[in-house]
Amino acid sequence: MPEDFEAALEKVLQRKLPGCQGLLSCEQLTAGASQETYRLAVAEAAGEKLYALRRSPPALDTQSTVGNISLDTEARLFQLAAAAGIPGPKVHCALQPEDELGSGFVMDWLSGETLGRRIVRSKELEEVRPKLAKECGQILGRIHALDWETTVLADELPRVSPTELVQETWETYRDLQVPVPMIDYCYRWLMDNTPKTWRTTLVHGDFRNGNLMVNSQGVNAVLDWELAQIGDPVRDLGWLCVNSWRFGNDDLPVGGFGTVEDLREGYLETSGVEVSFEEIKYWQVFGSFWWAMATLQMANSWRSGETPSLERPVIGRRSSEAQMDCVNLIIPGDFEVPDLGVSIAEGTQLPMPAELLAGVADFLTDEVATQLQGRDGFLAKVAANSLGIAQRELQHGAALARQEQSRLEDLLGHQDSLDDLRWELVRRLRDDMHLDTPGLAAHLRQTVAGQLAIDQPRYPALH
Repeated sequence: MPEDFEAALEKVLQRKLPGCQGLLSCEQLTAGASQETYRLAVAEAAGEKLYALRRSPPALDTQSTVGNISLDTEARLFQLAAAAGIPGPKVHCALQPEDELGSGFVMDWLSGETLGRRIVRSKELEEVRPKLAKECGQILGRIHALDWETTVLADELPRVSPTELVQETWETYRDLQVPVPMIDYCYRWLMDNTPKTWRTTLVHGDFRNGNLMVNSQGVNAVLDWELAQIGDPVRDLGWLCVNSWRFGNDDLPVGGFGTVEDLREGYLETSGVEVSFEEIKYWQVFGSFWWAMATLQMANSWRSGETPSLERPVIGRRSSEAQMDCVNLIIPGDFEVPDLGVSIAEGTQLPMPAELLAGVADFLTDEVATQLQGRDGFLAKVAANSLGIAQRELQHGAALARQEQSRLEDLLGHQDSLDDLRWELVRRLRDDMHLDTPGLAAHLRQTVAGQLAIDQPRYPALH
């Protein structure tokens, strides 16, 4: 790794970008476990031009892998998509080993909104929002028609059937060694309802609100191809409909901005394939099942010390959101949640633990976060959220645990510790327990709802 990163990068740009006269600035925007993103300002004869660099440094990953594929493969996917008229940045050059800058590629810098919450709320996008679901369907139809078989991508992209995808997801959860009966129940449901037939195409793998760039004309770019694979294309449509990517706008199931009817219509226009609501629902269930697992996996990487982060343990608490989405899709029904409006000033001693936590959380939100810029302000809000979860756990966790234990004892027919009862239900679900066992669905529904009331009481699926 050269000591002067910008000087080494400038030499690469001058060698590979026609007309490049020098690097004016290099601003790192994101840094993760496997990739970084930079905004580059480059001097050219016509003036300053912006580019983006996606990079996996050699010190982080000698294989330069992001998700399931390498950054080199992702660059080829951007190029294939652009050639077919799919909106996205033009890739200009890829880093080579002799550049000693790791793996990555340089592409055009595009302007638009990528934050999901802003896409569903921004006044500037008010006129284009109603058209986005149909446009997404049209784009997915073109993505699924891409000719990957006659390119090197045929050897670079993983191939996975629906059954294999469900199995691999469940095995990742199993290896975490945590008993979450709703995830096992959902796994059983997915295996019982696996599509009997499916088409095999290129699948984007992460096509959702948050990975799309939107401007006043519509979708300006499809980003983040690192989870691309060869498989059932309906997976992309179902993933776009997952509740987690509606950013609170639950009335519009497609990304929080549109209807499934518009999505299907757009997809039919460009693919010639009419996808049923049931097909989309299956992959919507899978998407929430996968996200329920992935959030636990991220929390585990924090607990093990692999990924120190203030965000990871809070993200782990989002598993109950995805589980509740699964509940509402496959075992809907009534449930009760604790009264979250009850006063935290209980008992004769002051201040009580929940009051202390509430006071610090309010300070972080109202005082600290407002004084900090960018990521520091965001992390102050994450810290306040963590304290809010702990406060609700202190208030309601013990009562919810007692109720869960009582239900499990009735369901399983004997007494034991709560953790042992959870493990026993998991083991029975992994064996041959019927999914329609009396009391099972009601227990899972109530357990997940109670946990979600602690983790994120404002999540739309709870209401």
